[in-house]
Amino acid sequence: MDKILLDHGSGGLATKRLIEDVFLKHLENPVLSRMEDSAVIDLPQGKVAFTTDSFVIDPPFFPGGDIGSLSVHGTVNDLSMQGARPLFLSLGLILEEGLDMDIIEKIAMSIARACSQAGVMIAAADTKVVGRGQADKLFINTSGIGVIPENVVLGIDRARPGDKIIVSGFLGDHGAAVLLSRSGLPFDAEIKSDCASLNGLVEAIIHTAPGAIRLLRDPTRGGLATVLNEISEASNIDIEIWEECIPVRSEVSGVCELLGLDPLYLANEGKCVVVVRRDAAEKVLEAMKGHRLGREAAIIGEVREREAKERPQVLLKTRVGGLRIVPILTGEPLPRIC
Repeated sequence: MDKILLDHGSGGLATKRLIEDVFLKHLENPVLSRMEDSAVIDLPQGKVAFTTDSFVIDPPFFPGGDIGSLSVHGTVNDLSMQGARPLFLSLGLILEEGLDMDIIEKIAMSIARACSQAGVMIAAADTKVVGRGQADKLFINTSGIGVIPENVVLGIDRARPGDKIIVSGFLGDHGAAVLLSRSGLPFDAEIKSDCASLNGLVEAIIHTAPGAIRLLRDPTRGGLATVLNEISEASNIDIEIWEECIPVRSEVSGVCELLGLDPLYLANEGKCVVVVRRDAAEKVLEAMKGHRLGREAAIIGEVREREAKERPQVLLKTRVGGLRIVPILTGEPLPRIC
């Protein structure tokens, strides 16, 4: 059978064959292969990070990734932003009747590759099938568990005046890649999503400067501008960023200029924002540049004392020396981005 049928969601023979012939073929491991109603896993003593996320991206395949790899990388990154070492993921798929089986196979293979790259295991999984027109191809939900090393304490409310703001690389690649794959606009250079798991990069910088990292955030929906506003409000501080220091590819800038978008608000799926003590900033930057996912890292701003205003602010120092307010995202310029 080369198409998804409602029978594949019946719980009977077709379901069994879908699980065994597609998913277990690529995702088999000692925990998942038991096919129990819940997984029994061993966790080390200490603090545990737990997260869940859903992925509805359109289109499901895009330059640099697909909904399968994105679901793994996105959940691994959510755990990593707490300094956790990701260990186990769950995987839930909602499939639309009529979907080509070879698409499901490609997604399963992509999930397996992403898990291997991140060093995580799918411990529990589920599939459901809905009728034609009741979903758009496929949706994925993942949950993740990770262990937080002793003495690692991060939090969005921990930024302090004088801290430096670092980003791990070029911003806006994911948002621009998905936008172009939808629109079909002719561009000479292909823009690829930055979709990647950041746990290796996070581990490197935490070990480089123990206790110096205030917080980590991944600027996904809403981009850098929205993440910085969330930090500013939670920590009750102002943030100043410097336009000339923010890394954005020329191709992404060109897309934004053409379509009237701001790269500060474009989604990223393989970048992190680091708030670090001033005295450790250069050391952390050097460690990031030594990792393959942080070679274009840059210090882009700093935390300032909050001035007497109604609420904390994020300010952009422009290339000509002026300051403008960078508000949180309002509206939805690019829906179904992840």
